[in-house]
Amino acid sequence: MPRVSLLARSTAIALCMPATAAFADLSGADVWADWKSYMESNGYDVTASEITQGNTLTVNDMTLEFDLSKDVGDGTVAVTMDTVRFVEQGDGSVAMELPSLTSIDIETTTIDGDTFAATVTYEQTDPVMTATGDPDALTYDYKSPKLSMQLAGLTVNGTPISSDVARIGVNMTDIAYTLKTLVAELRNIEQAMTLGALGYDLAFADPEGDGNVKLAGEITGITASGSGDLPTDSNPNDLNAMLNDGLGFQANLASVGGNFSLSFSSPDGSGTANSASEGGEINIAIDTDGLLYNAMQRNVDFNMLVTEFPLPLSFSANEVGTGIVMPLQKAPEEQGFGFNLSLSDFTMSDVIWSLFDPSGQLPRDPASLLVDLSGKAKVLFDFLDPTQALVLEQTGAAPGELNALTLNKLELDAAGAKLTGSGDFTFDNSDLTTFDGVPRPLGGLDLSLVGGNGLLDKLVAMGLVPEQQAMGARLMMGLFAVPGDAPDTLDSRIEINPEGHVLANGQRIR
Repeated sequence: MPRVSLLARSTAIALCMPATAAFADLSGADVWADWKSYMESNGYDVTASEITQGNTLTVNDMTLEFDLSKDVGDGTVAVTMDTVRFVEQGDGSVAMELPSLTSIDIETTTIDGDTFAATVTYEQTDPVMTATGDPDALTYDYKSPKLSMQLAGLTVNGTPISSDVARIGVNMTDIAYTLKTLVAELRNIEQAMTLGALGYDLAFADPEGDGNVKLAGEITGITASGSGDLPTDSNPNDLNAMLNDGLGFQANLASVGGNFSLSFSSPDGSGTANSASEGGEINIAIDTDGLLYNAMQRNVDFNMLVTEFPLPLSFSANEVGTGIVMPLQKAPEEQGFGFNLSLSDFTMSDVIWSLFDPSGQLPRDPASLLVDLSGKAKVLFDFLDPTQALVLEQTGAAPGELNALTLNKLELDAAGAKLTGSGDFTFDNSDLTTFDGVPRPLGGLDLSLVGGNGLLDKLVAMGLVPEQQAMGARLMMGLFAVPGDAPDTLDSRIEINPEGHVLANGQRIR
């Protein structure tokens, strides 16, 4: 899971890179002080020289340095800007004249002793940035027709790596960014951004072999928004401590389209792949209540061709989505969690169908899958506290207790058959013997299968399932299910009673 401290640092860098009516006359010193405070609260060491002449504060040789030792072993990230000018406009606002080129230098040494150094250049075209408000409640507005980031240098274990071996480029167009920040006990932030398009071009080659990978793509119509609170005096390397000190945020990222193309080769084979979609959306939130993450992509098409399998592989889906809700901190009471997965109108090309169903016996209607789970658990340690995580790893202690699990909805519709289900269980963590180390469950699960026997008959006729195995499958269905009201329908009620007995449709099977 991504470190939220890193997200906060990225936001901090965005503040450096990116009007409302003024409430009071701002000075360049006010805005520069807010910048420094924001960066330092995110773990950066800020150094620079300052000169004030008339209505302009000039900051030269600005360096923002961050210690990576808490994240990757040993290393630093340093963002360097030659000159930034804070120009008081006389109307209560301050214009910031940003350098067209910024350098980001990364140096790390891994636990195994490998060294890595990279330089990334960040280039802005005609950036316009202003600040309005008052020193404790600032609004920043930023616009630029084009931004680009390029890998300008890479060294591994002291050996320079050429651009023929490693290439990374990112380009953004039509950027508009607004950030509002209010400083009190916490720093409250609201931000919104639009991008016309974000394109990327990556290529990597094995300097000692014949392998290479190339990836290029574009995301269009990007909108992003978010708000939250950042502690002004907390350790940015300790996310658990930051949560305790008031960290919390929510963010939304959406797009209207996207595509990528991939090619790869190696001594073992090669291939190409490409994909396109009509955009999607990501929602994420984190605070002391836990983590929420939802992602969805619309109208996805994917194609692939590899040398080991000379037929093209093509898939499409109307929607692909996933979601997670989970607690992050220990608490004496139960906490909720959840998981969902959805796949709607999934189809495969006729080329793939013909591999196992050349005569077209199976229905080729779009398939769908929906799984929706929720539950209650008691978290016994702080997931994000590295000290507690180390103790857990060394002792093998249980991270928590599962108290309840609910299958809100199960739907699988494919190849002419449909399985649906729902159920609810509670768990007794004081009994770990009845079910061999698993807390004893209590509850029931209802399942219904429509078209199952018909699908099994077709699989036998196609030769995919031997008749003997099909007979075994029918015996199992007869043991766990009863005929439903409609033709070729099987219903099943699986229960676990207070004595730990497992029953299928009222008949004890364990």
